[in-house]
Amino acid sequence: MSAPFEVRPLWPSAAPGGEAVTVQEQVVLRNPNGDPNDTAFVHVRDPWIMLRRPARPNGAAILMIPGGGYQRVAVSKAGGAIDARLAEMGYTVFIMDYRLPGDGWAAGPAVALQDAQRAIRIVRSRAAELGFDPNRVAVAGFSAGGHVAGMLATRFAQETYAPIDAIDRLPTRPDFAGLMFPVVTLTQPYAHGPSTRALVGSAPTDAASDAWSNERHVPADMPPTFIASAADDRVVPVENSLMLWQALRAQNLPTELHVFEKGGHGLNDPGQSGPPAWEGLFDAFLQRDRTPPTR
Repeated sequence: MSAPFEVRPLWPSAAPGGEAVTVQEQVVLRNPNGDPNDTAFVHVRDPWIMLRRPARPNGAAILMIPGGGYQRVAVSKAGGAIDARLAEMGYTVFIMDYRLPGDGWAAGPAVALQDAQRAIRIVRSRAAELGFDPNRVAVAGFSAGGHVAGMLATRFAQETYAPIDAIDRLPTRPDFAGLMFPVVTLTQPYAHGPSTRALVGSAPTDAASDAWSNERHVPADMPPTFIASAADDRVVPVENSLMLWQALRAQNLPTELHVFEKGGHGLNDPGQSGPPAWEGLFDAFLQRDRTPPTR
């Protein structure tokens, strides 16, 4: 069994750019009659990062970024099944909360990216203490969290906030990216409506949509990227995943795409027993030997 969770704030004091923020943070149940640990954070003002330690570390870490359509962050301080299983595989797992673009932060659409950059730096700052390699840090994003993770994987060279301490000297590029049923594009006809409205408004210009569509901003040194979606996803069209995979392939970057026939938004196939198939595939992707062959 994993040790109890440890939760720490992302920022040592107030998060940057909050001078005009007046909203009050709330924690709500995702289902009013459901599991009391199935929560979501709304109007986030004090984002945090949570640690789940593995019983037998495998030398790698994963930063998990949950979804919520940029309206909320679907996360619980009690943890969840996915981070539990990743820890059982040996990963040191961090789960992050993040701020939302509709709440008046100065960074606007980049506010969640600020938090993700700070979070991956915090992860690397604890590598020696927790016994993992700071050069084996993956990001795993889900739904709108997949868009945040995609921004982290494509815009790591963009400094989104002024350094505040020694942690901010550490790199922000993930060594691997895992994007599960991700929001990728803000362009029609495949944009996810709630995420698009939160980021660029209800009637964005083509330039604004392009600016925050991750498939339009793939750098030549994007980390190896794993993508998994279901063909029957009625929330975020699977074309989001296909568009990013095609953009990566166009630059001959290492990438792997899995499109499942069933699973919907969440990759939960009711006909399948045991853990979701993508978890084992993602583990294999992270463990793959990427040493260039000798000549």
